[in-house]
Amino acid sequence: MEFRILGPLVVCRADGRPAVLGGRKPRTLLAALLLARGRVVPDERLISLVWDGVRPSTVDAQLCTYASRLRRALPARLVRTGGGYLLEPSGTLDAQEFERLASAGAAAFRAGSASRAAGLFRAALDLWRGPVLADVAEPLRAGSAARFEELRLAALEGRIEADIALGDHLRAVPDATGLVLEHPLRERALALLMAALCASGRSADAVEVYHRGRRVLDEKLGITPGPALRAAYERVLQPSPEG
Repeated sequence: MEFRILGPLVVCRADGRPAVLGGRKPRTLLAALLLARGRVVPDERLISLVWDGVRPSTVDAQLCTYASRLRRALPARLVRTGGGYLLEPSGTLDAQEFERLASAGAAAFRAGSASRAAGLFRAALDLWRGPVLADVAEPLRAGSAARFEELRLAALEGRIEADIALGDHLRAVPDATGLVLEHPLRERALALLMAALCASGRSADAVEVYHRGRRVLDEKLGITPGPALRAAYERVLQPSPEG
């Protein structure tokens, strides 16, 4: 069984058929239990997530009903214990697989294997189907989205860095450009774009990226570039070996 939260919540049975989960409330309940990764989630926590602070008088009975529906829909074991619910680990969770692949990619790059790193980062990023838990209640979605989005961006930056190391500038430059346009305050993204441009023979464009980024950081955050971005700028200014 596959549980997928990197996008709308989807559960796939062993035969490939999707499980019928119902509307937003049972989906939110299941998502909260999946994110707990085998830990008990107290009733009050589930109620606050599923009903978003609006507590109906029959909330306890409704929570029990949704849990019963999930038991029928899933072969995974949903346990009532200690004033809450626990979903016993069963099958795979795409978020865990993403984190495993991204971690392996980072380790491969540190070990000097850029090609393996690029492949692992790509495999991790391919698991994403859209915004995390796009179809569950807002408190849970918002609380989870920021963490997973940061992990996704770090994996994307890792893939771009591996592509630069491999000399794949035709892929690295547009990917880094898109990342900077979407996140102009990310200094690592700025440094990667500068490196990709410089490696492509576009040092003047890399210098412009630095100065534009410096202005944005000053205007938006009131800060100057950090050591890593300044070091990237210094590398751009160094004469090329051919020169």
